[in-house]
Amino acid sequence: MNVFIGLDVSLASTAICVLGPQGKVVEELEAASEPEALVRAMASLSYAVDAIGLEAGPLSQWLSKGIEEAGFDVVMMETRLVKAALKAMPIKTDRRDAQGIARLLQMGWYRPVHRKSVSSQEIRALLTARKSVQQAIINLELSMRGVLRNFGMKLGHVTRIRYEVRVRELVEQNEILSASTEALLRARSQLRAELADLDAKIGGLAKHDDVCRLMMTMPGVGPIVALTVKSAIDDPTRFARSKDVGPWAGLTPRRTQSGEMDIVGQITRAGDRGLRTALYQAAMILMHRGAPNWLQSWALKVAHRRGAKRAMIALARRIGVVLHRMWIDGTPFRYTQNSGATA
Repeated sequence: MNVFIGLDVSLASTAICVLGPQGKVVEELEAASEPEALVRAMASLSYAVDAIGLEAGPLSQWLSKGIEEAGFDVVMMETRLVKAALKAMPIKTDRRDAQGIARLLQMGWYRPVHRKSVSSQEIRALLTARKSVQQAIINLELSMRGVLRNFGMKLGHVTRIRYEVRVRELVEQNEILSASTEALLRARSQLRAELADLDAKIGGLAKHDDVCRLMMTMPGVGPIVALTVKSAIDDPTRFARSKDVGPWAGLTPRRTQSGEMDIVGQITRAGDRGLRTALYQAAMILMHRGAPNWLQSWALKVAHRRGAKRAMIALARRIGVVLHRMWIDGTPFRYTQNSGATA
């Protein structure tokens, strides 16, 4: 008996739909969104389960790991494809979503998502914390600029070090504004200290990691980019070719073709947004700074033919490809391209 189970996961509870042969709904259950509760619910079924499917989401890594450890075959399904399929249903409930996921699993109309290792998830959490602190600093600074602008006080272009001095210069004659900005400046100072601590932690992790040290031999790739790439890819052997990294990161053009219409648009932006941002930042640094190398020369030729914007995207994509190949081969970045260097 071919039995497929679809799980629609929410924060508190999970809807479970069990499909039998010919897509017939055999049973519908509900359990708490905990690995133990889901395993108990599926172990109570009187038939062997072929596969269990759930949409990739915040809880899916944790839940799928617990269910798989109990001996079940678990598939995490790409969110975009699942949402596109479920959007066709006129009535949307958790029960119907679980049924739709089970049907996608039974038909094989899904794209599996890699479940990252615990170490990769920990690195990702550290990078996310850094990004949150950095964004909080930016928001504070923008808020301060907005407050002062209401009184005709313009900060202008100031460096990070001169920022506090410039703010105090503007508000020193106004007691109320001085009290307001001092509170924001103290918060900014504390956040900058936390950001420095996180940067030191990230730098230490990258320094003691063989893969990150290898990636950092490429110009433009520092500790943050190296750790981002490593935690996003996690297992380099899951890509059959290094060129598959570009489409997976969403850095290839979108294409719409129908009959005589054939439109090549902007990049797909599929996959990990943080990875795309890191690769683009590495491309900007490699293009404009650092020692001359074959990758920079290639990007400058693309910029001459197709424009700087397209060249930057193409360079970001190729950096991801080259970093993956360096990881697979265990070789550092070569500044000159020869017959042995394959991008």
